[in-house]
Amino acid sequence: MTTAQSGLRFLEDRWDEAVAAKLDAPELLRYRSNLLGSDLRITNFGGGNTSSKLEQVDPLDGGTKQILWVKGSGGDLGSIKRAGFATLYMEKLLALEKAYRGVDLEDEMVEMYPLCTFGNNPVAASIDTPLHGFLPFAHVDHLHPDWGIALAASANGKIKMEEFNKEFGHKLVWLPWQRPGFELGMMLKKIVEETPGCDGVVLGGHGLFTWGDTQRESYLNTITIIDQLGQFIERHGSVAGHVHFGGREVKIREDRADVALRVMPYLRGVVSRKQRWIGSFSDLPQVMEFVNSAEAEKLAHLGTSCPDHFIRTKIRPMFIKWNPAGEPAELKELIETSLETYRVEYAEYYKKHAVKDSPAVRDASPTVVLVPGVGMFSFGKNKTESRITGEFYINAIGVMQGAGALGGGVVCNDIPQAGPAASADQFTVHANYVALPPSEAFRIEYWKLEEAKIRRQPPEKELSRRVALVVGGGSGIGREVALLAAQRGAHVVVADRDVKGAEAVAEEVKAIAGKEAVSWTSIDIRDRKTIKAALESTVKQFGGIDILINTAALFPSSPDGVISDAQWALTLEVNVTANYLLTDEAAKIFAEQGLDASVVLTSSANAVVAKRGSEAYDVSKAALSHLVRELAVSLSPKVRVNGISPATVVKGSTMFPRDRVIASLKKYKLPFEETNTDDGLRNVLAQFYATRTLTHQPIDPKDCAEAIMFLAGPLARCTTGHLIPVDGGLTEAYLR
Repeated sequence: MTTAQSGLRFLEDRWDEAVAAKLDAPELLRYRSNLLGSDLRITNFGGGNTSSKLEQVDPLDGGTKQILWVKGSGGDLGSIKRAGFATLYMEKLLALEKAYRGVDLEDEMVEMYPLCTFGNNPVAASIDTPLHGFLPFAHVDHLHPDWGIALAASANGKIKMEEFNKEFGHKLVWLPWQRPGFELGMMLKKIVEETPGCDGVVLGGHGLFTWGDTQRESYLNTITIIDQLGQFIERHGSVAGHVHFGGREVKIREDRADVALRVMPYLRGVVSRKQRWIGSFSDLPQVMEFVNSAEAEKLAHLGTSCPDHFIRTKIRPMFIKWNPAGEPAELKELIETSLETYRVEYAEYYKKHAVKDSPAVRDASPTVVLVPGVGMFSFGKNKTESRITGEFYINAIGVMQGAGALGGGVVCNDIPQAGPAASADQFTVHANYVALPPSEAFRIEYWKLEEAKIRRQPPEKELSRRVALVVGGGSGIGREVALLAAQRGAHVVVADRDVKGAEAVAEEVKAIAGKEAVSWTSIDIRDRKTIKAALESTVKQFGGIDILINTAALFPSSPDGVISDAQWALTLEVNVTANYLLTDEAAKIFAEQGLDASVVLTSSANAVVAKRGSEAYDVSKAALSHLVRELAVSLSPKVRVNGISPATVVKGSTMFPRDRVIASLKKYKLPFEETNTDDGLRNVLAQFYATRTLTHQPIDPKDCAEAIMFLAGPLARCTTGHLIPVDGGLTEAYLR
């Protein structure tokens, strides 16, 4: 069926019958799920569930059994694979109704789901499993579209649902708010039994259930109803005189991107008091319309409705009551006072609703910060999570906008009905939008089952939540540092004068850490402007910087071994002054953040070994070694500054072009063939250098990277002003 045939105005019918015809039943479920999850207007990342009841041969007795395939706990519809679905015997799952001891004990049912598992399937069944299993339909979709939640989170939602049914010929039924779980499954079963011919269920404050007799029918029913809800809400919102969120109250700052850049490191630092966050920023049109509106502060404080939203966005965002006509310095002061208020309110929220066996209080800092005139900042333990957190709040903005449209802009104070297990707290309503009571939000945020899901996550890596800027990362030691930093969990920005080299290394890092954990930028460390641009690029991408590493350096050479005055000056500029400029600019960001940070610079064994013909390089590295100690003093106590002193690293080094390698081979009277490759010649020279050390091992860029990352990481938290030799045991470099 084409989009035109199905009457869709906003969504696309992406079903390809040629693709579907080649798939077996489980793959069709996967295909349907991926299509639904490919559009954030249909469901958000990680949100919603899909299921199919399929006939399969039981390997135990050879008989045919009905098996429920349902999205596993924590899965994402847009990316789920066949292996991401839990599989349960329907007969056993339905039998759990007899074992159910009531809503007060519904959590114990989760322990029963593994007993219903079909096959040797390790995928954990989600809390929504009974919501699918007890519905008498072959294929079921439970999604959280903005338009659907807007209806579900409207004070007049049930009335508007009836209007929608009449206008579009549907028979949706309304189910009052109930926390996901076995009780909600029983409520769904009952209401469908009591309403013959219903074609969907609206869960108050939560989302939408739709279904079909075939995979195709379920998909089409789902996107059609969601699209029609969009049409219904758009018509309400386009009524003459209606304005979203009470209309605009403040103007957008034209320089908002610059303001965000100046504020982000400070903001990241203050919200990272308990644990470090990676940041994102958005000034999308829908964000700006909301944060600049008359109703923004009240609606933001009201909190979100759908459980999928506030699991990431917390019970509410932090709204900064700032006049955009003011100065960014004033904004920083307001952030500090707003944060104090936010944390006090969060502590009171926890204290009021926690019970004896509630999980311990979590970080009381906001994950979403709204600033009038500027936009939205969002935070998470990694870039992907910070981005998704922002997307979830954009979903919440869409929900509030839709609910307001359905209310005609009228402030409605009617209290919606709640399910049997909901708390006695009243739902809060403003401008027709209904937020969950804090007690209900707490029951989900601090649900023991949600805590168990958190604890099942793999442990974070050594450098998780940290941002590393690797200067000189396009080759040699810098390349190995970037790769190792990514392996240890850091977010990495690869910076180099060689832009193609930086981009190529960034592609390698992507294979380790994923595309959202890496970026690249050009830099010339002799120029403050390009240094500032590289640092700004890092802040824009990840919110700040925690680790600064420089491996870029210059070794002057000439055919006759004699360098010019200009080469001498350039060597000291690149190897000494540029390191100072780089650290000096980064120190400004470190100071704004107020977080522990580290800097690692690259000196050389030559700093303490006097040699003929390398005077400029040797002197520059000696100065750099002392610069490390000076910076360690001046940037203490928050910033540690260390360095490494490698012996000659030939492999992968841009300081060893073919002509310099040949000159060195001739200098040491080492035999070689002119026809040898560059790498072959470098290997001959590296082996010679190795014979001069105690270990007889060539110094590999990986050896230097290991030392650098040790100094950069938490294992060296008490080490600063120190230089680690990476020279294979070069006795000439022993200090005396």
